[in-house]
Amino acid sequence: MSAATKLIRSAPQAAPGRHLLPAADWAALPEALRQEPGLELLALWAEPAMVHAAFLAPPGEVVVASLATEGSYPALSPARPLAAWFERAVTDLWGLRAEGGTDSRPWLDHGRWPVARPLSAHPVSRPGEPPQPVFLPTESEALFQFPLGPILPGGNLAHLRAHLHGETVQRLETRLGYGHKGLFALMQGKSPRAAARLVARLAGDSTVAHSWAFALAAEAASGTPAPPRATLLRAVMAESERIANHLLDWGETCAAAGFAWAQARAALLREELLRANDIAFGARLLLDRVVPGGVSIDIAASGADALRDTLSRIEQELPAFQNVHESHAGLQDRICAVAITPRPGVAHLPAGGVAGRAAGRRFDARQDAPYAPYESLGFSVATLSAGDADARLRLMLMEIVESLGLMRAALARLEPGATLVSLPISAGEGSGMVESHRGETWHWLSLDEAGLIRACFARDASWPLWPLLEATMEGQPIADLPICRASLNPSSHGVDL
Repeated sequence: MSAATKLIRSAPQAAPGRHLLPAADWAALPEALRQEPGLELLALWAEPAMVHAAFLAPPGEVVVASLATEGSYPALSPARPLAAWFERAVTDLWGLRAEGGTDSRPWLDHGRWPVARPLSAHPVSRPGEPPQPVFLPTESEALFQFPLGPILPGGNLAHLRAHLHGETVQRLETRLGYGHKGLFALMQGKSPRAAARLVARLAGDSTVAHSWAFALAAEAASGTPAPPRATLLRAVMAESERIANHLLDWGETCAAAGFAWAQARAALLREELLRANDIAFGARLLLDRVVPGGVSIDIAASGADALRDTLSRIEQELPAFQNVHESHAGLQDRICAVAITPRPGVAHLPAGGVAGRAAGRRFDARQDAPYAPYESLGFSVATLSAGDADARLRLMLMEIVESLGLMRAALARLEPGATLVSLPISAGEGSGMVESHRGETWHWLSLDEAGLIRACFARDASWPLWPLLEATMEGQPIADLPICRASLNPSSHGVDL
């Protein structure tokens, strides 16, 4: 057992998998993390007078460290760069300051809320005009700034500020928080079943992934797993969501490279899949279909056949996609050796999903932290090493092939049985991790004696993708930004909590 893992696990357990560290041990945690680079930061969040940090330990186990604190805590960002983004959110929402952090600027709080630190035990009113946003200073008179947003193509709410020397990006900064939802305040005091509607709307293109991770957390907190038929239906929905998003991202990246045919064909196949979803489950984007305890609707009598027919059409079209990808010289010129993710950034953040696996980080929660029914479904996880836009597009097509097989396997294993069970009313704590099309999606949940949500947190897979986008664009032509954004595809909706 390495330094940081040993430090955390030697502390007493406050709940299964969560350890309450003394102040001295938390202060020693940054140095211990430097000695254990393989312990990846998954999330950092807070409650009034309490801060938590979740880590992903090989081979896929989540371990949580907690610290009781009133005003501040030793920052983890000097040892784990991704922590800086979480620390800023913790300051904005709970008013707990990260001492020694690498970035203390506001994120979610743009100075327009009626109160500051709204989730703390003592929110304070805020009079006066909102402050101006703070960007890192330029270091040369030869640089100029190129702003984009805060409404970007594709519906993301983010302000990008590129510092340019000629056409070369010296620094890219992202300012988020424009889509802040107040999610955790809205969820507190609700039952998991009622809060599931809010979770499903956290990020529309990942509604199944978030709903499933939240459901797993609620089921772990109550000690009640979903029925086997429900887990298979969840897998069908999740893989359908993955295919639809990979088709969308593949087409939009090709369009950003100036190849509109690919976008049109991918959009057509995606539309056919969404229509099959509607036939099978009564919802194109599968909103509110995965709930704590199972699924809210069984598959329709004609649903399996509709899905299988659509999967066959997608499968027939994929060779043409692959042929165009590999043989079209103009497309290859624009995506090969373009938007290369730096290996240290992928490892230190760490980035998951296609972004991570295209640069050699091999982690897929379906295999490395398996949850039902994936432990009984055979599939492979491909990785590449180039880390450029071409590698990410190749992986998307490879993953579509695997998802087609997973959907067929799950549909073939459906047996009659219950699709939804009630969760008992009791106190508890649990977490759940699901592999979305962007990577690891993780939810943590704490229930009180009435079975209502006392505290919660949602970790979208986009958390590491925004700083990875910044790192990837350093030294690159500004003209490559659309390709980089489309192939990495970070979402502001999942992190503007």
